[in-house]
Amino acid sequence: MKTLDVVLGLQWGDEGKGKIVDYLAQRYPVVARFQGGPNAGHSIQFGNTSFVLHSVPSGVFREGSINIIGNGVVLDPSIFRSECEAIEKMGIPVRERVRIAKRAHLIVPTHKLLDAADEAALGKGKIGSTLKGIGPTYSDKTARNGLRVGDLLEADFAAKYETLKKKHLARLAQYQQQYAFTFPFDLEEAERKWLEDAQYLKSFQIIDAEYETNALLDADKAILAEGAQGSMLDVDFGSYPFVTSSSTACAGACTGLGVAPRRIGHVYGVFKAYCTRVGSGPFPTELGDETGERLRQKGREFGATTGRPRRTGWLDLPALKYAVMLSGVTDLIMMKADVLDGFDTIKVASAYCVDGVRTDRVPYDVYAEVEPVYKEFKGWKADLGACRSEAELPAEFKAYIAYIEQETGVPVRILSLGPDRAQTIIRE
Repeated sequence: MKTLDVVLGLQWGDEGKGKIVDYLAQRYPVVARFQGGPNAGHSIQFGNTSFVLHSVPSGVFREGSINIIGNGVVLDPSIFRSECEAIEKMGIPVRERVRIAKRAHLIVPTHKLLDAADEAALGKGKIGSTLKGIGPTYSDKTARNGLRVGDLLEADFAAKYETLKKKHLARLAQYQQQYAFTFPFDLEEAERKWLEDAQYLKSFQIIDAEYETNALLDADKAILAEGAQGSMLDVDFGSYPFVTSSSTACAGACTGLGVAPRRIGHVYGVFKAYCTRVGSGPFPTELGDETGERLRQKGREFGATTGRPRRTGWLDLPALKYAVMLSGVTDLIMMKADVLDGFDTIKVASAYCVDGVRTDRVPYDVYAEVEPVYKEFKGWKADLGACRSEAELPAEFKAYIAYIEQETGVPVRILSLGPDRAQTIIRE
C-alpha cells in the first residue's frame, strides 16, 4: 500500500512549491491539492515554457497523471475555466487529467464583494487580502451556508444559489450604509459569466474524492498532496489574524483530502534560502533597505497572482523550526539559493529578542517587538544556477546548508538553483 506524501510551504507562501510538485510528479501518478483557493499562484517553468497555476494541481503537465482538486479547496469556476482553457491551448488534455471533489466549496461573485467590503471596513488594519473571495467562502463553509461543487449537480442548485446571494446582499447593504462601500465590479455581468463557467466546470469529472483518493492508495498508486500558501499563514498556527483561511500545515492534507494520518509518508517542506511575505503582518527579518530591494529584484519577488511586490528579508530559523515541528517535516527542499549569489555576507536569524528577552520560539503576540539575532555567513562568489551536481557547489554554500540541517534536525534533500527543471540537485 502506497503512502500519501505531502509538499508544504514552510514560510509565508511563495516558496516555489509549484516547481517542486512539477519536479516530483514524475514519481507520482497522482497529485492532489488539499486546501486554499485561487489566491495562490504556483509558477512552473520548463524549457522555454512557463505557466502559473491557481487551482489546478501542479502535476497536470505530466503525461497520464491524475490531478485531484480536494474538498479542502475553494474553487472559483470563472478562474478555473480561464486557467484550464489556457492549459488546453498548450495541448494538455486537462479534462482527462483533472478531477474535482464534490465537497469542494464554490466561490460565488458576492464572495468577492464581501472580501472587498471586509478589507475596506478594516481601514489601516486590513489583512492584505487578494480580494479573490477566499475568506468569505471559508466563512460560509464553517457557518454551514456554503455552496459545494456537488450542488451544481442537484436540481435545486438555482434556489440554493439565490438563498446564499440574498444573505450576501443583505450584509453588503449594511457595508454600503455604514462605510459608503461601492461595488468594484458589475454584479449582474459577473454573475452571468459565473453561471456559464459553472456549467463548464460540470464538464469535468466530479467525484467523491475521499473514496477515490483512498482507493488509489489501496491500488498502490503513490499520491503527492500539494498545499497552497505557507505554514506561517495557517489559520490556527500562523501570524493570526494576518493569515489565510485554511489549514496549511500537514494536518490539512488529511482533512482536505479525506485520508487518515497513518497514511502520510514523506512530508516535504519547501523554503526559500531567504524569506518573503506578501500583505500585512509580522515579518521579523524584513529588510527595508538596498539589500531587501536587491533580493526583490534578483529573485523577481512579485506576486504570481497579483503582481504585488513581496516584502523580503533574511532566512528566519525560529519560524522555520516552528513550521518543521508543526508538520513533522521529513525532507527539506531549499529554493532560490541562487538569488544569494554575489552577496559578501549572508545573514540568518538564529533567535529572537522579544520585548528584551532572547528566545527561539515564535511569539503568540503578533504585535510584540521582535528583534532578530543574526548569525553571519561568508557569501559564495559563484553562479549556483550553473551547478548540476553537489560536487560543484562552493564550500561557503555547503556550510550554509549544513547549519540549517544542524538547527532543524532535518536533511536538505533537494536544492533548486533556478526556475528550470534542470536547475535542481538531489542530495542523498
